[in-house]
Amino acid sequence: MRMTRFLHSISRTVGKAVLFSIAMACAAAAVAAQGAAQGQMITVLNPTGDPPAIQLRAMAERPASLDGKTIYLVSNTFDNADKFLHSIQAWLAVHEPTVKTVYVEKKGDYVLDDPDLWKKIKADNALMVMAIGH
Repeated sequence: MRMTRFLHSISRTVGKAVLFSIAMACAAAAVAAQGAAQGQMITVLNPTGDPPAIQLRAMAERPASLDGKTIYLVSNTFDNADKFLHSIQAWLAVHEPTVKTVYVEKKGDYVLDDPDLWKKIKADNALMVMAIGH
């Protein structure tokens, strides 16, 4: 009995919300129609905005071989990025034993810059793989 009463109250609440939504949509349509009849214009903005133009940059030179190179495996700490990079690290240890790998976590969010890390990678004349996990 309690469950039936509970379900009935939910049904009434949802029904009222739906009717309210329909009434608001009808009222908005009536206001828009009245404005159009009077020659009024409505300005509508695009919520996606205008993305900035893409600026292409030259990619870094690719080494002829990975032999003896250091590769920084950079995680942005997003879900499972670390697992992916540790898998790459394990694969390289088996298949490219002369390659040194260094796992690091980037400071801050993935969109934030980490100039100290980039300087360290450049100073070590190393390569980099950055992972954004899911």
